[in-house]
Parts: sequence; C-alpha cells; structure tokens
Amino acid sequence: MSRFHKSPNIYVNMISLKVKDIDASIEFYSKILGFKHINRKERKALVSANGVDPLIVLEQPENVKPKEMRRTGLYHFALLLPNRKELGKFLNHIMNIRYPLMGASHHGISEAIYLQDIDDNGIEIYTDTPINKWKWIDDSLEMITTRLDLQSLIDEGKDENWEGMPKETIIGHIHLHVSDLDEAERFYVDGLGFNIVNKIPKQATFTSTGAYHHHIAFNIWNGKGIPAPDENSVGMKYYQIKFPDQGTRIKTINRLEELGYEVTNENDTFITSDPSNNKIHLVLK
Repeated sequence: MSRFHKSPNIYVNMISLKVKDIDASIEFYSKILGFKHINRKERKALVSANGVDPLIVLEQPENVKPKEMRRTGLYHFALLLPNRKELGKFLNHIMNIRYPLMGASHHGISEAIYLQDIDDNGIEIYTDTPINKWKWIDDSLEMITTRLDLQSLIDEGKDENWEGMPKETIIGHIHLHVSDLDEAERFYVDGLGFNIVNKIPKQATFTSTGAYHHHIAFNIWNGKGIPAPDENSVGMKYYQIKFPDQGTRIKTINRLEELGYEVTNENDTFITSDPSNNKIHLVLK
C-alpha cells in the first residue's frame, strides 16, 4: 500500500454510489474494471480488490432518478494502481474492448486515464510517479496537465495479460463538485485538518495529509452556488475518511462541532456533511 494511505495519515478509503440498475453496474465493475470480488445482496453490492476491504458500494435506491446535471457531488473517484505496468495492462484492456476514454493526462505527480461508469460517475485510474521527482515550492506542489504518452503505457503493459484489477488497488483520492470554494476550504482544512497542497485560483483546491499530492480535491466547475442533487438521484451517496486512531477522530469531530458543523452517531458510525451536502463517514477501519 502507498505510504500516503496508512497511519498516521487521514485519507479516503471507500465510496458508496447510488446506481440506476444494480445488475448493469455489477457487470461494468466486473467486466470493464475487472473487480473479481463483488458481494451482492439484493439491491446492494460490495466491490473489493483484495476480497476483504470494500472500495466501492453499489446501491440501487427505490424510485431512483437519473444523474442530475450541474449539482454538487462526485466529480470523480480515483483508483490507485500499484505500478505503471498495471496501468499499461489496464489501458491495453480498455482499448481492446473499445470502451471510451474521457481523457488521459500526465500530471507530473501521476499518470492518469479517465472514464465514466454507465451512470456517468467519473472514474480516474492512475499510478503515482516517483516521489523524488515531485516538485515542491515551499508548501505548494507542482501539478501540471500535459498529454499522456499512451504508446509508452501500451508498451509497458503489452507483454503481460490483463487479469483484472490488482488486489493492491486502493482509493487514491476523491474529487468533488462543491458550491463554494471558501466554505469547502473551511470545512476540509480548518475542520477535518487537511492541508492545501495546490490551488487553481477561483476554480479548484487540492488537499492532503502527509504531503500526498491530494486525498481530497474540490472544484466549482459545475458553477458557484449550485444545489445538491435529490436524495434518490444517481451519484455519490457518501464516502469514507479513515482515521489512524480514535483519539485523532475525536479531536477532529470536536473541531468540526466547534466550527458549527453537525456530526451524528448512527450505529457507531460518525457521519457529517460538507457545506455542499457531500456526506462523509468518519471511520477507523
């Protein structure tokens, strides 16, 4: 596992998605993304890379509505692969089955390809570049967007068969649509304790713990002041942030409450929402 996704860091470790058709979603996550471990129970399924830790929860709500446009919520969630060869193997697979890509970029700190699931939920599949090549200027990390060398990636993975999503795959980060950047920064930085590592002025903010390039990013690309989606709309239901220990979690909860944010305890799960009504579970495992 990435050193940035273990104690003492705080990071995203799971996302729950509302989907329109649970059968079709399971087929996508198994055949297109290659997850081998999908545990289904009626209208809900747990998706795991290693067969133990769920990364994605798929749930078909009653009276589900198609995804609403120009709302807060998920921009994309990102699956971090263990190395560049695995990204190359996945790219070869996607090209062989001709599943459409939404984009491909080299960000200096990572190489990434982008696609959407069948409900238009954004997904990034990426691998980090060597950490010693990341460029810090004071407390700001250089994050660029240039053309990804697809042929180099194809060559990297062409000598091995794609055998599905590697068991080492984790949620690397999450990127959200919010209604106001300043309000989001107050919640994620002052409240949850993430550090700003990069900003696109008046557009997006990237935050992390432990000097990662980002665990949580948020933008106003859907517009400033946009509303939250309806409860039964396709999209993100919630995501989880994992804490290293109970003491750190309690300190964070106290800080959130001091700032005026509500935190509830439902069956020993602490739940809060950011100012754009993106729901978050604060967990220890």
